[in-house]
Amino acid sequence: MRLAPIPLEQVKQLPQVYHLTIPDRYRDKMGHMNMRYYLEVYDDAGDALFESFGLTPAFYREHGSGGFDLEHHIHYLNEVHIGDTVAVYARLVSRSAKRLHYLLFMVNESRGLLASVFECVNSYADLTIRKTAAYPPEIAAALDGILSAHQQLEWPAPVCGVMSS
Repeated sequence: MRLAPIPLEQVKQLPQVYHLTIPDRYRDKMGHMNMRYYLEVYDDAGDALFESFGLTPAFYREHGSGGFDLEHHIHYLNEVHIGDTVAVYARLVSRSAKRLHYLLFMVNESRGLLASVFECVNSYADLTIRKTAAYPPEIAAALDGILSAHQQLEWPAPVCGVMSS
Protein backbone atom coordinates (compact mmCIF):
# COMPACT_ATOMS: atom_id res chain seq x y z
CA MET A 1 0.00 0.00 0.00
CA ARG A 2 1.36 3.40 -0.94
CA LEU A 3 0.82 6.28 1.47
CA ALA A 4 -0.44 9.60 0.24
CA PRO A 5 2.20 12.32 0.68
CA ILE A 6 2.23 13.75 4.20
CA PRO A 7 3.64 17.29 4.49
CA LEU A 8 6.33 17.66 7.15
CA GLU A 9 4.53 20.67 8.62
CA GLN A 10 1.65 18.35 9.51
CA VAL A 11 3.90 15.71 11.06
CA LYS A 12 5.68 18.38 13.10
CA GLN A 13 2.34 19.35 14.71
CA LEU A 14 2.73 16.12 16.68
CA PRO A 15 4.84 15.62 19.79
CA GLN A 16 8.43 14.64 19.09
CA VAL A 17 9.23 11.60 21.22
CA TYR A 18 12.70 10.60 20.04
CA HIS A 19 15.81 11.99 18.33
CA LEU A 20 18.91 10.19 17.06
CA THR A 21 21.93 10.57 14.81
CA ILE A 22 22.25 7.29 12.89
CA PRO A 23 25.42 5.45 13.97
CA ASP A 24 27.77 3.55 11.68
CA ARG A 25 26.69 0.20 13.15
CA TYR A 26 23.28 0.67 11.41
CA ARG A 27 24.96 0.53 7.96
CA ASP A 28 23.92 -2.18 5.51
CA LYS A 29 25.56 -3.49 2.33
CA MET A 30 24.14 -0.61 0.30
CA GLY A 31 25.53 2.06 2.62
CA HIS A 32 22.28 3.26 4.18
CA MET A 33 20.43 2.35 7.38
CA ASN A 34 19.54 -1.34 7.43
CA MET A 35 15.84 -2.12 7.74
CA ARG A 36 16.31 -3.97 11.05
CA TYR A 37 17.36 -0.73 12.72
CA TYR A 38 14.19 1.08 11.75
CA LEU A 39 12.40 -1.24 14.17
CA GLU A 40 15.04 -0.52 16.84
CA VAL A 41 14.51 3.22 16.45
CA TYR A 42 10.74 2.76 16.59
CA ASP A 43 11.05 0.52 19.66
CA ASP A 44 13.09 3.17 21.49
CA ALA A 45 10.68 5.89 20.36
CA GLY A 46 7.74 3.77 21.52
CA ASP A 47 9.30 3.48 24.98
CA ALA A 48 9.57 7.28 25.13
CA LEU A 49 5.98 7.66 23.89
CA PHE A 50 4.63 5.28 26.53
CA GLU A 51 6.61 7.05 29.27
CA SER A 52 4.95 10.32 28.17
CA PHE A 53 1.55 9.05 29.31
CA GLY A 54 2.78 7.38 32.49
CA LEU A 55 3.85 3.88 31.46
CA THR A 56 7.36 4.23 32.82
CA PRO A 57 9.68 1.38 33.86
CA ALA A 58 8.90 2.26 37.51
CA PHE A 59 5.13 2.10 36.83
CA TYR A 60 5.50 -1.30 35.17
CA ARG A 61 7.60 -2.64 38.09
CA GLU A 62 5.18 -1.32 40.72
CA HIS A 63 2.14 -2.77 38.94
CA GLY A 64 3.63 -6.03 37.64
CA SER A 65 2.65 -4.90 34.18
CA GLY A 66 4.04 -4.24 30.71
CA GLY A 67 2.94 -4.22 27.12
CA PHE A 68 2.76 -6.50 24.10
CA ASP A 69 2.97 -5.37 20.50
CA LEU A 70 0.20 -7.27 18.75
CA GLU A 71 0.78 -6.07 15.20
CA HIS A 72 2.87 -3.49 13.40
CA HIS A 73 3.64 -2.29 9.92
CA ILE A 74 6.48 -0.14 8.57
CA HIS A 75 6.27 2.00 5.43
CA TYR A 76 9.74 2.78 4.06
CA LEU A 77 9.47 6.06 2.16
CA ASN A 78 12.95 7.64 1.82
CA GLU A 79 16.47 6.43 2.58
CA VAL A 80 18.21 7.23 5.83
CA HIS A 81 22.00 7.40 5.63
CA ILE A 82 24.63 6.89 8.28
CA GLY A 83 25.21 10.19 10.07
CA ASP A 84 21.72 11.53 9.27
CA THR A 85 19.73 12.89 12.19
CA VAL A 86 16.18 11.62 12.59
CA ALA A 87 13.31 12.72 14.81
CA VAL A 88 10.30 10.56 15.61
CA TYR A 89 6.85 12.08 16.11
CA ALA A 90 3.84 10.25 17.58
CA ARG A 91 0.13 10.23 16.84
CA LEU A 92 -2.43 8.21 18.76
CA VAL A 93 -5.23 6.88 16.55
CA SER A 94 -7.61 5.02 18.87
CA ARG A 95 -7.83 2.81 21.91
CA SER A 96 -9.97 0.19 23.54
CA ALA A 97 -9.95 -0.86 27.19
CA LYS A 98 -6.79 -2.93 26.57
CA ARG A 99 -5.27 -1.78 23.29
CA LEU A 100 -3.69 1.30 21.74
CA HIS A 101 -3.42 1.99 17.99
CA TYR A 102 -0.74 4.56 17.18
CA LEU A 103 1.58 5.87 14.49
CA LEU A 104 5.21 6.97 14.64
CA PHE A 105 6.66 9.17 11.91
CA MET A 106 10.44 9.15 11.29
CA VAL A 107 11.58 12.46 9.85
CA ASN A 108 15.06 12.64 8.36
CA GLU A 109 16.04 16.08 9.63
CA SER A 110 19.30 16.04 7.68
CA ARG A 111 17.46 15.73 4.35
CA GLY A 112 14.09 17.30 5.21
CA LEU A 113 12.11 14.18 4.27
CA LEU A 114 9.62 11.84 5.86
CA ALA A 115 11.66 8.65 5.94
CA SER A 116 9.23 6.13 7.34
CA VAL A 117 5.91 5.55 9.10
CA PHE A 118 5.35 2.89 11.76
CA GLU A 119 1.84 1.75 12.65
CA CYS A 120 1.25 -0.38 15.73
CA VAL A 121 -1.41 -1.96 17.89
CA ASN A 122 -0.09 -2.55 21.40
CA SER A 123 -1.82 -4.02 24.42
CA TYR A 124 -1.37 -3.32 28.10
CA ALA A 125 -0.52 -6.53 29.99
CA ASP A 126 -0.72 -7.92 33.49
CA LEU A 127 2.63 -9.71 33.63
CA THR A 128 1.72 -11.61 36.80
CA ILE A 129 -0.59 -13.75 34.62
CA ARG A 130 0.96 -12.89 31.20
CA LYS A 131 -2.36 -11.71 29.74
CA THR A 132 -3.66 -8.49 28.27
CA ALA A 133 -5.48 -6.27 30.74
CA ALA A 134 -7.40 -3.01 30.89
CA TYR A 135 -5.36 0.16 31.24
CA PRO A 136 -5.37 1.50 34.80
CA PRO A 137 -7.71 4.53 35.16
CA GLU A 138 -4.90 7.11 35.37
CA ILE A 139 -3.26 5.77 32.19
CA ALA A 140 -6.62 5.57 30.38
CA ALA A 141 -7.33 9.20 31.29
CA ALA A 142 -3.91 10.31 30.00
CA LEU A 143 -4.45 8.39 26.75
CA ASP A 144 -7.90 9.90 26.31
CA GLY A 145 -6.50 13.41 26.69
CA ILE A 146 -3.85 12.81 24.03
CA LEU A 147 -6.32 11.05 21.73
CA SER A 148 -8.73 13.96 21.99
CA ALA A 149 -6.02 16.38 20.89
CA HIS A 150 -4.86 14.14 18.03
CA GLN A 151 -8.43 13.62 16.79
CA GLN A 152 -8.71 17.41 16.37
CA LEU A 153 -5.93 17.45 13.77
CA GLU A 154 -7.10 18.56 10.33
CA TRP A 155 -5.42 15.69 8.49
CA PRO A 156 -6.38 12.03 8.55
CA ALA A 157 -4.14 9.49 10.23
CA PRO A 158 -2.55 7.44 7.41
CA VAL A 159 -3.59 4.05 8.76
CA CYS A 160 -3.32 0.91 6.65
CA GLY A 161 -6.94 -0.06 7.25
CA VAL A 162 -6.42 -3.61 8.48
CA MET A 163 -5.19 -2.78 11.97
CA SER A 164 -7.41 -1.55 14.78
CA SER A 165 -7.41 -1.29 18.55
